Amino acid sequence: MDSLVRIAPGALVIGRPLPWDVFDADGNVLLRQGYVIQTESQLEHLFERGRFKPRKMSPYKKAEFEDNRHRNPFADYAELLLTLETTLNAITSREESAQKRLLGLSRMLERTCMEAPDASLALVHLYSVNPNIHEQILFYGILCQFTARQFGLDEKRTRILTAAALAANLALVPVADKLNSSNIILSQQQRAVIEKHPDRSIRALEAAGIDNKLLLNIIAQHHEYADGSGYPDNLSGSDILPEAEILALAERYVAMITKRAYRNRMDITEARQMIANLADGKFRPAIPRALLEVLGKYPPGVLVRLDNNEVGVVTRRANKSRGPFVQAIFNPRGHRYNGTFERDTSLLDYMIRGPEEPEIMPSMDFSLLWGFRS
Repeated sequence: MDSLVRIAPGALVIGRPLPWDVFDADGNVLLRQGYVIQTESQLEHLFERGRFKPRKMSPYKKAEFEDNRHRNPFADYAELLLTLETTLNAITSREESAQKRLLGLSRMLERTCMEAPDASLALVHLYSVNPNIHEQILFYGILCQFTARQFGLDEKRTRILTAAALAANLALVPVADKLNSSNIILSQQQRAVIEKHPDRSIRALEAAGIDNKLLLNIIAQHHEYADGSGYPDNLSGSDILPEAEILALAERYVAMITKRAYRNRMDITEARQMIANLADGKFRPAIPRALLEVLGKYPPGVLVRLDNNEVGVVTRRANKSRGPFVQAIFNPRGHRYNGTFERDTSLLDYMIRGPEEPEIMPSMDFSLLWGFRS
């Protein structure tokens, strides 16, 4: 099939779910999105035989970001990432369409989060094992969407914040993956690159004709802290925009749950405690509180062990009357179910015992787990 292309080395990683369906050269499905590569031999086999369907990017059209399809975050994941990449490229290339692309992607992400909130949050947790820089940026945008609304920002400010989250690390894109995979202490030069990235990102945006004052100020301040310990201007207290603090917190949270070469990822209990601690000085307390309320004790996409010893993935957050809902994927003896079974964890037999952090994530058909057609 002409539309299928080979998978580039480095695009797939052992231990994390496939970001798209994988086909053979004749167009037959080899593996569905959500399958987790277990061994080096499987990885080599996919690089040798595997193909995927890239989305063909056309010149910018307003309608491109305003279609009426119901959003399925899992089916749209690869498209969101590719749209993000082309949007950032449009900014660095100073294309006339750069601002429209950025705001359009912000609207696309907003709509995805509003139509499928639990599934959108699940993306952050299911793909946080070893994400690349574009995935991390997408996660920042998702978390900003939810946290801003919980904090009480209106729709317009939330949309600008989301656009800022998608562009704030533009200057780090060429080096971020290398920095994250390094297990040695950063050099002075690398630290300088990191500390200058807000200003460099702003200059790139301005050169591309993006002049929204709020957006640029969010980016300028997103490494400032309420206690005055941030950079570049050592701002403190109410001098810092709440949008900037929300973005900073989203970045901190993603870093906590992400595996790096020099440390393991935190489980959700540890990450929640760290977020709670940040309310004491570095952030205005209402912002960490808003993120914790969005996540709940066990956010969608997190694996948990139940009191009956089943293991499953959280698919829906708790509400006032019921606990989180879990799709059980392993039986009490540790064997994989043929299918999944929904568990209401407010019931005594299915209460959550705690988070589960397997060395290798189990393979799952994400669309079906969240009730979408695969």
